[in-house]
Amino acid sequence: MRLSDAKLKRLIEEATVDAYNESEERVGFLTMIDDNLALPFATQVLGIEVSVERIDMTAAEEIVAICRSERIRQAIPILELPLPKPAPKGTEWIEAYRRWARGG
Repeated sequence: MRLSDAKLKRLIEEATVDAYNESEERVGFLTMIDDNLALPFATQVLGIEVSVERIDMTAAEEIVAICRSERIRQAIPILELPLPKPAPKGTEWIEAYRRWARGG
């Protein structure tokens, strides 16, 4: 999915509107992703199919996807998570977060 710059800007503004600092902005993105992303969904990580079960934040304030493959569960940074095609509903918030994290 390719979002326009204007759409990404609107999403970033919506996620960060009430934030006073970068930490609160991240929480805003976590909330929007958590509220809008259709979970679970399947994707490939290093050639292995995984199920993205939930979104969380680490103690270092990194937004991560909690992925499962059989009995193994691992947190993958949302900035590095490969998205499947077609992408699940709500991935526009991940794209907005990625743009924000790159300083754009």
